[in-house]
Amino acid sequence: MIRRVVLVVAAVALVGCTGSGHARRVPVTTTTTKAPPVAPLTGLPDPSGVGQTRAALNVKIENLPVARPQSGLEVADVVYEEVVDGGITRFVAIFQSTATPTIGPIRSVRLVDAPIVWPLGGLFVYSGGLEEEVARVRAAPVLTLAEGEAGDAMFREHSRDKPHNLYGYPDKLWARGGAPVPPPPLFTYLGKGATFSGDPVTSLTVAFDRIYGQPTYTWDPVAKAWKRSYGAGPHVMTSGQQVAPTNVIAQFITYNGGAGASGAEGIVVGQGDAWVFSAGKVVKGRWVRPDQAAPAQYVDAGGRPIALTPGRTWVELVPVGYEVSVVSPPPPAAASSSAPPPTTKPKKKKS
Repeated sequence: MIRRVVLVVAAVALVGCTGSGHARRVPVTTTTTKAPPVAPLTGLPDPSGVGQTRAALNVKIENLPVARPQSGLEVADVVYEEVVDGGITRFVAIFQSTATPTIGPIRSVRLVDAPIVWPLGGLFVYSGGLEEEVARVRAAPVLTLAEGEAGDAMFREHSRDKPHNLYGYPDKLWARGGAPVPPPPLFTYLGKGATFSGDPVTSLTVAFDRIYGQPTYTWDPVAKAWKRSYGAGPHVMTSGQQVAPTNVIAQFITYNGGAGASGAEGIVVGQGDAWVFSAGKVVKGRWVRPDQAAPAQYVDAGGRPIALTPGRTWVELVPVGYEVSVVSPPPPAAASSSAPPPTTKPKKKKS
């Protein structure tokens, strides 16, 4: 824990003239103040300390158009987007430092989910899945909660059709337990006063299946966030807020069996290319993860860790071969000279 020491009084007082000629010294008094704790999954200050008191809450959330608008994604500390059956995508949304009153729609588990949450532990909340998929996540160091196990921590929203209407109450889910508390960090963050260095970028688009939507993130220098949209429409939640993370990572991975195939498994242990977007810039490097017990490390071309801007992060698990198109700002206009154009005068003819 970082401590700042404040000197309150350091005074020396002379008390008259004594036979000894010595001055009487006033003792020095010091007090200490603690810097606020830091939320482990965002790197942001956590003045309430709530992030120090609970585990990671990993929730599987649907992304079919009929499931939109979702609830809670706008405040998740970290979100992983993965390709599942038929080319649709789903999210593993990780809540820890904050949450909305309800989160969802909650859907089924996939093979890639176990290694995603393995380094974090905590709770894993889902609804069904194939036998192998369920067995895989139950073998991970997480407390699993399916619909039939969560009691009143989950509910069906009857204004929506099944199966797109299962939601959870974060507070009641956290009350079920989970460890460790708090979870370990997933990323390296910039220190105070440090800035993210990279090539300027105004937007990026991930070429997932066009039918279900190809997300675009556009840098907003005022909000200092990447605003997520589908086509011309913002990706908004039931709260009315647009998804706008501080960082976006395009992590290129292999899907065994082919991306979008039934039962395909996204491979997130190993290494591959990674593009890290932050502060309106991009650094193109690599992701390295030799062991599923530890999170992926993102490094630049020289092998140095890429430190993120503190804030929320979305990780796009992009199939190798899929395009991530990047739009860069136009180059600055060349500075114009204020000097007047040169003139020439006709030479006088010699007489």
